[in-house]
Amino acid sequence: MKLGIVGLPNVGKSTLFNAITNAGAQSANYPFCTIEPNVGMVMVPDKRLERLRDMYEPNKFTPATIEFVDIAGLVRGASKGEGLGNKFLSNIREVDAIVHVVRCFEDGDIVHVEGSVDPARDIETIDLELILSDIEVLDRRIDKTKKLLKADKKYQAELDFFERVREALEAGSSARSVECGEEEAALLASVSLLTNKPIIFAANQSEADFQKGVEDNPFFQAVRAAAEKEHAAVLPICAETEAQIAGMEPEEKQLFLSDLGLSESGLDRLINACYSLLGLMSYMTAGKDEVRAWTIKKGSKAPQAAGKIHTDFERGFIRAEVVSFDDLMACGSMTAAKDKGLVRSEGKEYVMQDGDIVLFRFNV
Repeated sequence: MKLGIVGLPNVGKSTLFNAITNAGAQSANYPFCTIEPNVGMVMVPDKRLERLRDMYEPNKFTPATIEFVDIAGLVRGASKGEGLGNKFLSNIREVDAIVHVVRCFEDGDIVHVEGSVDPARDIETIDLELILSDIEVLDRRIDKTKKLLKADKKYQAELDFFERVREALEAGSSARSVECGEEEAALLASVSLLTNKPIIFAANQSEADFQKGVEDNPFFQAVRAAAEKEHAAVLPICAETEAQIAGMEPEEKQLFLSDLGLSESGLDRLINACYSLLGLMSYMTAGKDEVRAWTIKKGSKAPQAAGKIHTDFERGFIRAEVVSFDDLMACGSMTAAKDKGLVRSEGKEYVMQDGDIVLFRFNV
């Protein structure tokens, strides 16, 4: 999974990126401090996987990972080349989902490119630039479809759909807001429009405001209202706090969070929100050689899940031997789980469940 962290300059993007990835991206109080996109890999925290590691003491331990990409700040006119313009937009097209960091704090020492803090305006600024860029991309696809239509009338439905999407963009709506059927959704996905990507708004608050609670922050309420219009998720976060805990040992970090009345870090909450946003879950394979988490789409069947390990596993799928994490932990070992009949043999139609521990049988 690849997530792009975006926002206006000086909203806390790179500070948040540094904190959650420990990658040391440059962060400073002036626009375009981030020139090239910074990339950092983050392990997905999963206490279930850690307990499996304790049980098996494997030679190799492989959590799931997320790739975060910190992209240069976007400014008004970017779609026409202002700031870093199209360089930014080409980078963002490669991500699976967008984390839009919105400034929700006042600080006279940190310059705001628009001169004041206004989350609704800031969100609208970036949305508009993405929409304008999408119109250019969609126009090229419409022109191509028109040429195909001259040779084959079957492309009429495709043309009608793309023109409907263009009308929505012209009206200031995102591509993701366009209602469409299964075939239309596949068509839309083939164009790689920025405003069709899932989005989560990270409302970056000051430490004081974050501790007081989001309900008392009018800036956060403005982000929430904008998110509802976009059918998007919203996550309150404090980049300053995340920066403080980034280098702490696990026990020290947990104590620090507890003092703030928090049960988990902003990174953990962000990862959970992104998994939910993208409809993802994890299953696990476990043994002495390796304990590993695999990320799949919710609703995936056993052969598809096997294909995440290797295409041969999917092609030659015979069956999956499955035990739930809770059952394995209750029994204390795979042998005990088998003796109690809790290890099931599942076929090609089995729909994977979050936390399944699986051994795939295949023949190629």
